Order: sequence, then structure tokens, then C-alpha cells
Amino acid sequence: MEAKANGASENAGRVMDGPTNPMVTPLLTDLYQFTMAYAYWQAGKHNERAVFDLYFRKNPFGGEFTVFAGLEECIKFIANFKLTEEEISFIRESLPSSCEEGFFNYLREIDCSDVEVYAISEGTVVFPKVPLLRVEGPVAVVQLLETPVLNLVNFASLVATNAARHRLVAGKSKMLLEFGLRRAQGPDGAIGASKYCYIGGFDATSNVAAGRLFGIPLRGTHSHAFVSSFMSPDEILERSLCSSDGSRTCEEFVSVVQSWLTKIQWSKSLSGIFGETNQSELAAFISYALAFPNDFLALVDTYDVIRSGIPNFCAVALALSDLGYKAVGIRLDSGDLAYLSSEARKIFCTIEKEFGVPGFGKTSITASNDLNEETLDALNKQGHEVDCYGIGTYLVTCYAQPALGCVFKLVEINNQPRIKLSEDVSKVSIPCKKRCYRLYGKEGYSLVDIMIGENEPCPKVGERILCRHPFNESKRAYVVPQHVEELLKCYWPGKSDKVREELPSLKDIREHSIKQLEQMRPDHIRRLNPTPYKVSVSARLYDFIHFLWLNEAPVGELQ
Repeated sequence: MEAKANGASENAGRVMDGPTNPMVTPLLTDLYQFTMAYAYWQAGKHNERAVFDLYFRKNPFGGEFTVFAGLEECIKFIANFKLTEEEISFIRESLPSSCEEGFFNYLREIDCSDVEVYAISEGTVVFPKVPLLRVEGPVAVVQLLETPVLNLVNFASLVATNAARHRLVAGKSKMLLEFGLRRAQGPDGAIGASKYCYIGGFDATSNVAAGRLFGIPLRGTHSHAFVSSFMSPDEILERSLCSSDGSRTCEEFVSVVQSWLTKIQWSKSLSGIFGETNQSELAAFISYALAFPNDFLALVDTYDVIRSGIPNFCAVALALSDLGYKAVGIRLDSGDLAYLSSEARKIFCTIEKEFGVPGFGKTSITASNDLNEETLDALNKQGHEVDCYGIGTYLVTCYAQPALGCVFKLVEINNQPRIKLSEDVSKVSIPCKKRCYRLYGKEGYSLVDIMIGENEPCPKVGERILCRHPFNESKRAYVVPQHVEELLKCYWPGKSDKVREELPSLKDIREHSIKQLEQMRPDHIRRLNPTPYKVSVSARLYDFIHFLWLNEAPVGELQ
């Protein structure tokens, strides 16, 4: 369900839906945003035009790329930014009693109609220091946006990046399922993870609420509890099954399954691998197949994968085949996944050959059980026959790194560039309102991102441009781009007459993210020892950064 608007603002005659999570309101912020807003107001500075950049300083997970996500929720929040009377009353109670009543009247009036937001398209591969969002507007209002916008971007981009990294390790041909709902950090963490894992390249989710909210494909069958809840095939009351084309009915489906199980057990090709199987497991598989004959996928590790789970599955799958159905496959949730998947594949291929069942050898094998990047990489090195991965805990909790660390820094106020200095050079901000471009080389891969001053001429195809590291004077290179892409686009023009970029569908964002990774040079996105991607500034902006740095840094005096 969509959250109700918190007092929707109109833009070009259109009201935008509010954020997915109804808790995302103007109060989802740090107290100091309101104390600063009051101080701005009292000083008469609250309407001064400010420009803030939202960016991060370091790529997560030891990698050299990040997938930007969360923009849609930011724009929905900004479009509906309006304080209610109840919220204003709470702010009055939370601030010192010395605050003047006029400030609360001011809070009643503000919205984001005088704010402009420029952003990189959601799903784009991004890099440190390059602004993901540039927010312009009255300084007090923009400060009130800082915390919620950071909150909406940080986790979204982190989990989308984590998903993309899993996709790169698994490979394009494997299906990836997000199974993290039960282990996620609360309902919002779970819903957000499902959405942003989909953007990062996952194919489906087990999260029904996320499927409803976002249209993400749903996947899921049964658990070990379902299997162990049965005692024997005698429990099965409804034993008939109609054929897939509806032309006939098998009155004793259980008997057909048991007949197939006997054939498998006595198969010469299988060399007597199978003995007596667990009959309660068989009963569970039969019951599930009767309920879902077109979608039969069995969890085969409740008792013993090779001796019981796989032969029981095969017997049910072959009985379904007699009636024109095709079983989906098996799921392995424990054990040596490389070995078990390979053995299962051999058995499926043997059955296809011996019993003449076309396609049985290609029956799908799904693996789960606390998978992560390292596990997938290890499976690739060992050799396996897994077609699909169900990944949960390590994916949605971003176990390898809990936060991305985006920041929101003032870079200009009243047309005056501002800089934040630090003894740690990585924390020095890049001042002034900037335009950002991605330059592509002859092979179609992106070479470098470059930031330039707002009034500088933009890079042109075929024209050589000097790209400089923002802080290291010796790192510089000339680039002759074969394609130039401007990164920041207007997603919220406020009351200005600028054209607003429409928010794409979730499916389009996902496709954009996948395409973006394909356009990256392989060494930038590889898992081990990736090559850092170059982020640069123009020669003119480089000179200005260092001029402003020297101008703002206090000069020491030696005694």
C-alpha cells in the first residue's frame, strides 16, 4: 500500500504519491535540523539560496563500484513535504521554550515548491565524490531534507550494490531469489531489501508484501516443517489428479508414484543406489504435487538427499510426467552443495536416458542455506550443477558492511562557493554548483567521471579534455571521449519551469542497472583486486578548489 500524502505539493498540475513507508515524514530527521532551522530563521538567513551535494566517500564491500538507489522514494518524500499541525505541536514541545511563535508559523508555510533536485538516474553505477543528488533551495528547508534523504539513499544503495555483486559472482545465467524477509532488520529493512535487491539484479523474492507493493515476481514452495508434518502416504485422502490437458483423470496417483519409485530403485543404470526411502517425505511430496502439479519443486534434504529426497522427488516427477506435467525441480538447503547438485544432475540425466523422459536431465536445482559472495565463488571454483540460488541473511543485512556512509554537504550559498576542510583529505568537499559527466572510450566502456563548474563548457565528443584528480596534483590525464553522458538530471524542479525527468518503473530501473554494469570495464567490477575507477575534475575546477582551500584554511604562526 502507498502511504497517504502528508500534505501533497502539486507540480505541473500533478500530485505524486507519498513514500512507500508512512513513517517517512518531515519528523524522520535529527533534532539538530530543526534547531538549525530556528537559528537560520532567527538570523534572517532561512531563505538564502543554498546548494547541497549528497555523495559518498568510499565504495562498499571492498569493491570499486556502487549502484545508486533510493531516488524514487526521495522524490516522493520531497513532493509531499509538508508539516501537519500535530507535527508542529510536537516540534514546539521538543525545542526550548524560548523559541518564538513566529518560527512555528513559518513551519506551517514551508514545502518544497522552491526546491530543485538534480540527480543521477536510479540504478546507475556511481563512484565516490560524484554527487548522487544536488539539492537547491532555501537553506532552512534543504537542511530539513538532509537526514531523511540520506536515510532513503544509504541503505537502498548499499543493498542494491550487494545484490549486484552477488549477481556478478553467480553469472548471468543463474536465477537469483531473495529470501531475506525473516532475517532482515525489521519490516522496513525487509521491504526495502526486496525492492533494491531486485534493482541490483535479483529475479524474484519470497516477500509477498514486496510483491504486492512493487510488482516483483514471487517465488517459494515449502519448508522442512511441511515435509516432517506427514507420517505416511496413507494420510493422503484425495488421491486423484486430472491430466494437464484435462482429457483424463488418474484415480490413484499415489499408486503411480509408488510404482515409479520401485522402477527407480530397481534401475540397472542407477546400480542400486536407492534403497528404502522415507515414506513420510514421499507423502509430503505427493501432497504438494497434488496441490501444485504445474509448480512442483521439492525440498529434498529433510532426511537424506541422495538416499531419500532425490528418489522420492523423481518418483513424483515421473508420475506427473505421465499426466503431461513437468516438475520444476529440487531445492538443497544443507550439505555439500557442489557435490549434491552434481550427483542430482547425474541421476536426472540417467533417468531421462533410461526412461525416455525428454528434458528430465535439465530439471532445475536450487540451492539455499546461508549463501553469500564467498560461497558462490567457492561453488564456481569447485564445479556445481546449481541453476538457481536462494539468498537471504548475508544479502539483506549487508553482513559484510553495515552502512554506505553517504554525506550531505553545503557547496554553495547565495552564489558563494563553500568548502569543508579536514586533515583527512578524503573528507574535503568539492565546492560550488557542479555539472557531472561520464566520458566513454572507443571500446564503449566508461573511462572517467568528470565534474566541472556550472558555467564551464561541457565536454564534447572528439575534443581532448584534461581530467585532474581533485586533490593529487600529479594524477592527471587527457581524454578524448567517444561518447559524453551528462549524469545529473532535474527530477524535481519545484516551481521553476524546468522540465522534470519522469520517474521510471522499477523494472526499467533494474534493466538500467544491469546495462550499466555491462558498460563497465571488467577490471573495475571484478571481485578481487578491482581497478579503481577514475573520478576527476576539470583543470579550472581543480584550480578553484585549491584557491578556496588556501583562502579558507587558517595560517598558523610559529612562536
